Amino acid sequence: MTSATIILPLAYLEGVHLAQLVDDLAELVGADRDVQDPAIIRLTPTPYPDDEEASDSFTASTREDLLDRRLLDAHTVHNALQGFQAVDDLTEADALAPRDVVIRATDIDAWMRTLTALRLVIATRLGITSDDDHDPEDDRYGIYDWLGYRLETVITAADEFD
Repeated sequence: MTSATIILPLAYLEGVHLAQLVDDLAELVGADRDVQDPAIIRLTPTPYPDDEEASDSFTASTREDLLDRRLLDAHTVHNALQGFQAVDDLTEADALAPRDVVIRATDIDAWMRTLTALRLVIATRLGITSDDDHDPEDDRYGIYDWLGYRLETVITAADEFD
């Protein structure tokens, strides 16, 4: 790692899957977004859950900017993952081959926000609202956990910049 970058090692297949998840997030928060989608609602929380009028006002004034920011962040992460393209006849050795993703220091926050947003979307789809809702023995939670591991990796590396 140099002072201007973080190196995030990913197996090729991990990179392909992460790139697809990021593209899915960009589609979710993109121009044709459904603001009634529970995942969009979770990505745009209100600081006034007990005051419906204040909550509606806050959401109306901030939702579009917040979702536009999430889209910009997703594009930043997508750009760093462009070397990971899905291949139909990928051998096991090629799928597991490590590749380094270079994350510029200026993009670290975008990476953390995007990985967090992905986890929030998956949590919403799986019905996770607390630790009690998460079953580590259930394979459906694997991507959620893997994203948490990758987020922790980026956070740990980012701490070295402080």
